[in-house]
Amino acid sequence: MIRKAENLSEEQLDKIRKTVGEAFVSNELFHNWGSEAERHDDVMKYMALYVDYVYRAGELYANEEMTGFIGLEDSAHAPVLPRIRMIFRMLRSIPYSRMKAILRYANEIGRANEKFAKKRHLDALMVCVDKAHQGEGIASRLVDLAKKKADALGIPLLFDTDMKDYADMYRHLGCKLYGTLTAENGVTRYSLAYDPGRSRSPSA
Repeated sequence: MIRKAENLSEEQLDKIRKTVGEAFVSNELFHNWGSEAERHDDVMKYMALYVDYVYRAGELYANEEMTGFIGLEDSAHAPVLPRIRMIFRMLRSIPYSRMKAILRYANEIGRANEKFAKKRHLDALMVCVDKAHQGEGIASRLVDLAKKKADALGIPLLFDTDMKDYADMYRHLGCKLYGTLTAENGVTRYSLAYDPGRSRSPSA
């Protein structure tokens, strides 16, 4: 069963930080930070702070084994100040040149889902499965949970990824690719959506 992650001990939270961090070291989001070995430590710091934000905002969900995680945020209730605090914490913890590159990239690809994201929607902030447990159907169950929540709310569920393999996975799990945008650094952002009860493309 997948449920909201609440009342976690610092040890449990730290395990999630490490699991998510290790999963994102290879992500194209950090393309400009050097090789995986060169960027490893800063990616771990970045994702630890991101996990903290998602958890403190009450938007983190996990399976009972704590091997799969998804962050889900209703755009109508997205916490602004906690996100700003997260960015400031990142700026204090990670070299400015690297954060500048990330923020520039985020600004570039921010318009990838601009048209669709203006409506109320459910954002999949992250989907992560422990590397030792990939291939066990955990990602499918995490996405199913997100789709059920979107169905209950009657709003679209959006996924944004910089990894083509992940985009292909989301399409396999019932989402539609409605936009791509390639930034100056050569990284492509794939925007996908699951639109409850509708068969047409969300960009229509």
